[in-house]
Amino acid sequence: MIGVSRADGEIGRVALLGTGIMGAPMARHLARTGHELTVWNRSIDKSRSLVNEGIALASSAVEAVRDCDAVVVMLSSGHVCQDILFGTNGAANAMREGALLIVMSSIGVREAVAMARQAEDLGLQWLDAPVSGGEQGARQATLSIMVGGATGVFDQAVELFGALGTAHHVGPAGSGALCKLINQAIVASTLTVVGEALLLAERSGADVVRVRQALLGGFARSTILEQQGLRMIEGSFDPGGPARYQIKDTKAALEAANDAGLVLPMLTLADQLFTDLVEHGDGDLDHSAIIRELRRRNHDNRGE
Repeated sequence: MIGVSRADGEIGRVALLGTGIMGAPMARHLARTGHELTVWNRSIDKSRSLVNEGIALASSAVEAVRDCDAVVVMLSSGHVCQDILFGTNGAANAMREGALLIVMSSIGVREAVAMARQAEDLGLQWLDAPVSGGEQGARQATLSIMVGGATGVFDQAVELFGALGTAHHVGPAGSGALCKLINQAIVASTLTVVGEALLLAERSGADVVRVRQALLGGFARSTILEQQGLRMIEGSFDPGGPARYQIKDTKAALEAANDAGLVLPMLTLADQLFTDLVEHGDGDLDHSAIIRELRRRNHDNRGE
């Protein structure tokens, strides 16, 4: 294990909770930049490969966070974060006073604000810092990190974030979660529109591969058209971002919209389409599999 002595204000010992598709490559980057890193995951098999890279593996979340300067959380949902951190025998209770609690999971705004208050009550410093960029961004350390919390706390975490991507401080506690939900609203709506466009091209007799290439040269160009559009054409839906997580985010975004007194028709429709996709058994496929739901609605058996 690589050890770093902690000077005042520096982050030496770090714990990372959650070593799934995103968490595992993030752990590797944190370790390579010299942090003394301990990881924990509910399914221990997902963490074993990290041991060979000089990363310590804890048997419990409580064990992982003891005496750490910062704890990074990359768990699957706000409910899971709440349970692991603040539930019975929650890990946050074992953190040292003044340590940074950085939740990088995609969670709801209400959840972020509530957990920030709980962290403050325990003498911890809070940041909600969800990310965009998917598995590729995690592997390449090019994630866009959307951070909510106090400015001074953000400043302490900048060096740590730099190992993972580019951090953007977007406001007080809850603002990072809100920014990620806005991102997910754009992603869900764009995935749906790209799926519709490719289906229209295909059904109307055009060469769908060349249509996509032509669109990439104009204003319709986007990362989703470039990457997820290709997945749709190839029918390659191994999950980078599972569809079941998409509806978690769209429903949380709709909750935030309701709290703001807004009606968002595009997001509402995208949420319904992804909900139907999951209910039809495709929740573990990549979210680009939304084209399968569009096929079903158009009586195309390739959606089955």
